Amino acid sequence: MDRLSALPTLGVGVMYNPSLPEFLRTELDALDFLEITPDMFWTNHGPGSANQYEELESWIEILEWVVERRPVLAHNIGLSIGNAGRFDGDYVKHIESWRQRYHFPWHSDHLSFAEVTSSEGQTHNAGVALPVPLDREVLNMIVERVDIVQEIVPAPFLLENGVYFVVYPEQEMTEPQFFNELTARTGCGILLDIHNLYANARNHRFDAIEYMHELDLEKVVEAHIAGGSEFAGMYTDAHSGPCPEPVWRLLEHLVPEAPNLRAVTFEFHDSYYHFLGPQGIREQLARARSIFSEHRESSLDATSIPTRAV
Repeated sequence: MDRLSALPTLGVGVMYNPSLPEFLRTELDALDFLEITPDMFWTNHGPGSANQYEELESWIEILEWVVERRPVLAHNIGLSIGNAGRFDGDYVKHIESWRQRYHFPWHSDHLSFAEVTSSEGQTHNAGVALPVPLDREVLNMIVERVDIVQEIVPAPFLLENGVYFVVYPEQEMTEPQFFNELTARTGCGILLDIHNLYANARNHRFDAIEYMHELDLEKVVEAHIAGGSEFAGMYTDAHSGPCPEPVWRLLEHLVPEAPNLRAVTFEFHDSYYHFLGPQGIREQLARARSIFSEHRESSLDATSIPTRAV
């Protein structure tokens, strides 16, 4: 049994955002796990600072309350694994310290880069996740970096497909081909963001189902679902409210085809909390759970992490 097939089935959860503390305290029964972006729980004062990762007390308080009652996953944003100029091993070590503290069954980041390093060694943040060129040179670089991540953090590591609004010319592979070779060479898994896939298919006019058929779905451990919106002639991954119907149909296609799928996470931006409301969030989670469990004997199988009583 490989590392991915041995992972526990968690079920359906939500991505943490600042609007959720009250919902978690009063509606925790609606979710099987909580996913967090650890980077949001601290202020990063930069390399060499005496206290580089200064934790935000109120955020840590709700996290520690949840972790006593539900499994927690880490979905990081600070690795910038596609930045050719710099790889931050200290950041990975900090993620490992959080894994030891909060016992993440797995952790994930993005197949992208936000940091760009100049020829003078200065690092600049683009403020948005940028896609990596899908060529062999970049693949070899990311394979090396995934291997380093997996040496430092013993829990399985997943990479997520991102949204892109422009396509690099003359790429050597498709995104599924890139992921397939990456996972085969490293043993890492895939976090398939279905809404990102839907956005890309819609903007660039390709078939999302064909994309799934090309991807090695045995490597998919987690799926993200979300809503989006039109902006300046493009469909964006805005995390704006409920999932559109095509995303639900893609999830229905994925679940029976991905034997190692262990979790489905609903994401929404905190500014849409009042639009969704507690009932709207519960409805999104309930629909995801219905799809997830329909193709399994139970949404939590024999390998599941038991949740603690509230």
